[in-house]
Parts: sequence; C-alpha cells; structure tokens
Amino acid sequence: MNSRQAHGERTQPMLAAARLKECMYKQHPAATAAARSEAAPRGAGSVTLRRFDAARDSYPQLTAMLHRAFARLGMMGLNCLCVDQTEAATRERARGGDCFVAACGGELVGTMTLYARDAASACEHYRVENLATLRQFGVDPAWQSRGIGTSLIALAEHWAAIRGYAQLALDTPYPAQHLLEFYRGQGFRIIDVVRFEGRGYDSAILSKPPVAGRTLANWSRRLELPTPTIPRAA
Repeated sequence: MNSRQAHGERTQPMLAAARLKECMYKQHPAATAAARSEAAPRGAGSVTLRRFDAARDSYPQLTAMLHRAFARLGMMGLNCLCVDQTEAATRERARGGDCFVAACGGELVGTMTLYARDAASACEHYRVENLATLRQFGVDPAWQSRGIGTSLIALAEHWAAIRGYAQLALDTPYPAQHLLEFYRGQGFRIIDVVRFEGRGYDSAILSKPPVAGRTLANWSRRLELPTPTIPRAA
C-alpha cells in the first residue's frame, strides 16, 4: 500500500453531504429569471450534494439532465460525449468512478464523476501519478448560476485532497470560452490542448492542486466512503 492509499483510508470515513439553501444562490439575469423560477422555484427546498444512489436515482433521469446541460455545446457543433450519450454510456461512466449528484427533492440537477489516474489515456497529463480527474460534469441549465457547479468542484477538490492526490484535472472544449472562464475562476489553469479520438474539436486540459475544504469537513451529515480501487475512466 502506498502513502496515498494509506492517507485516503484514514480520512475517507469523514466526507459529508452538503445542503445548499437556494436563497444563497446568485440571482439569474432578468431576461431569464421568470422562466428559471418556474422551472426551479426558489424557497422550495434545498440542494443536497451526495453520491448517486441507484436505489433511488435514475440513470435515464441522469442522462436526460446531462443532455440538457450539454445542449449549448451541441448547438455550437461540439460533439461532446454528454451531448447525446446513451443511458448505457452514462451508467458505465458513472460506475467507472465515484459519481456524485446535486439533488433537490427527487430531481437531479447536477452531477460529476471523479476518477483516479488514467494510465491508458491519450492525454499525457491524465497519466501522471497522484492525479485525479473530474468528468461527466454538468448542471441543468435551469439551475445554473446558483453556485451548484462551484460547490460540486469544491467537493471534487475535497475528495481528491483527502486521498492525497497532488492535482485535480479535467478537460473542456477549447472553443467553449464561457467554460474556460468558469474553470479559470475556480483556480484551474490550462496546461495542454489535446484532440481526443472521435472528437471534432480541441480540448483544453486544465489542472489545479486540490484543497480540502474546511466547510466540507464540518458538514453535519456525513457519508461513509467505500475503499475499493477506482478503475480508470471509460
């Protein structure tokens, strides 16, 4: 057992589920406030960050939410996996890592899947030791600009940091400048540009050292973390 695994096993039992009150989220632009309020009424409850639970969550619902989250990229002509991937693909990718969701009541409004180092990746950075990756990440458009994506990234950083990973990396279409701006705002920096097989665009590879969040460590509701080795991403 290496030091990273030992560190992870000591700290794993203390990761928590976050409850984010909607009243704390940023207001939507005036032009879309009415439509988004109807889709996701304020004051209707709270958003919880937790692991995907196949006993109560639905892969079809998760897939449909990802399709909505990536629809803007599809309209830009960017054939990202999540634009139109099948339910089977969503399931395989979620099971291949550690899948988390943002949920409000029974509705899934955001998601991400975290992976260990991918030794077989075409991306050189993804093959680096002590590196975790964040993939299949999206927030339903009706719930964007409310801090959910930022909170998911904070959870991803915490997840990586308590396991001893030195870097948290992700990729996004290089032409999607709005996403590059968002990730830079979260502290990521571009370290490479890669054309993945089957993609019709260049992908920016972004990375940052993860930081364990004090607020995450103090969440009142906690999850027990399993200890199996997480396989590489599909």
